Amino acid sequence: MGKMAFLFPGQGAQYVGMGKEFYTRYSKVREVFQQAQKVLGYDLATLCFEGPKTQLDQTEYTQPALLTVSIAIVEILKEIGLKPDVTAGLSLGEYSAIVCSGVMDFTTAVALVQKRGKYMQEAVPKGVGGMAAILGLEASKVKALCKQVSSQGWVAPANFNCPGQVVVGGEIAGIQVFCEAAKEAGAKRAIPLAVSAPFHTAMLQPAADQLQKEFESISMGKIKIPYVTNVTGEYVEDSHSIKRLLTQQVMSPVLWEKSIQRMIEDGVNCFVEVGAGKVLSGFVKKIDDSVSVVSIQDPSSLEKALEVIGGRIC
Repeated sequence: MGKMAFLFPGQGAQYVGMGKEFYTRYSKVREVFQQAQKVLGYDLATLCFEGPKTQLDQTEYTQPALLTVSIAIVEILKEIGLKPDVTAGLSLGEYSAIVCSGVMDFTTAVALVQKRGKYMQEAVPKGVGGMAAILGLEASKVKALCKQVSSQGWVAPANFNCPGQVVVGGEIAGIQVFCEAAKEAGAKRAIPLAVSAPFHTAMLQPAADQLQKEFESISMGKIKIPYVTNVTGEYVEDSHSIKRLLTQQVMSPVLWEKSIQRMIEDGVNCFVEVGAGKVLSGFVKKIDDSVSVVSIQDPSSLEKALEVIGGRIC
């Protein structure tokens, strides 16, 4: 039958209304939201279901919101009897993967990602850094272009999402120059992203330093379900290395394409995107269209997913 992986979305997947239908139908989902609310000190359910969008889109609110929605859905899947063989998450989604794998409890993760969002926001002053998605250009060309334009503004790869899609981050001046250079080099599109900082680049060092301090007081459990990290695109062998990897993660490129390929090599042939949006499902299909991919973000998509993967319920 092959293995099944749960994938968890990162920032950018959020939308007003996410999780609402599940919240109405399942007491377990309401419990997860209540746990998060106690930790955060504000009404997360109202923010997720009614907005305002401007607040939901602020990193320190986005991160706990996405984590909570994903873990609430995991609880539903547990009740159904659906358990992954492997987990992974894109950027923030890696924290959902870690909770799912048993390494960190949910309430600890919620408190941590709220701080992570704040630290990432504060690491670079507004207007100094930015990011852009480069479509239709090979990763090797993107890397070479980053070096070429560096004299006019520092830029580096930030996300290797799938073939033909690399996100870069860096100084605003460098991003503008890079986008023009990328188009000249044959990129189909170069799209500046609406983010406040160059996430997953060396400019996020201050956030990494603050996260490292936070991890000093956090204890990690054993890895019960294997998970693949963004930092290396490989399985994490032991829980002792997780703090170091999560600290590095905010200032290191996200090796998403490599992570998916690694899981496929390991026998994963079914990917389940758990949480808001369908972005990761799209990436997986571009990496390997022979695998099965479903996304679960509301009751109707859960129903459709179970038609595909229902035979895996134990």
